[in-house]
Amino acid sequence: MRILTLIIASLLPTMTLADSLVATRTIRPEEIVTYADIRILADTIPGGYESPEEVLGMEARVALYAGRPIRRGDVRPPALIGRNDLVELVYRTRGLEIVAAGRSLARGGVGEKITVLNTSSRRRVLGQVLPNGRVLVE
Repeated sequence: MRILTLIIASLLPTMTLADSLVATRTIRPEEIVTYADIRILADTIPGGYESPEEVLGMEARVALYAGRPIRRGDVRPPALIGRNDLVELVYRTRGLEIVAAGRSLARGGVGEKITVLNTSSRRRVLGQVLPNGRVLVE
């Protein structure tokens, strides 16, 4: 009987405990998360962040309430372009590059896709935010 119990116990998956991050204060959407805003909790929270480096310097997508875990999808890279900002649209094709003026219709961080209004043609285009603040149109 004892051997059977040991065999069953060894076959069960072991639960490894890891740290989770919780907010120390209410962080409003679009605020940047700093070290003072987070606390490490010695407990595993499914879907939560485990390392402070993963959230430091990121922007809150939703309100993060004090004492609650910070979950994946609650933060994103900080927005480089704000809604209604004037931006440069870059069209690239076969070695040709055309730059046009545009107005952003959404907020976006590096690598995110946003909709931009081309101010010359008045057409909406979808593009990817580049690190230099320009938008690369597909």
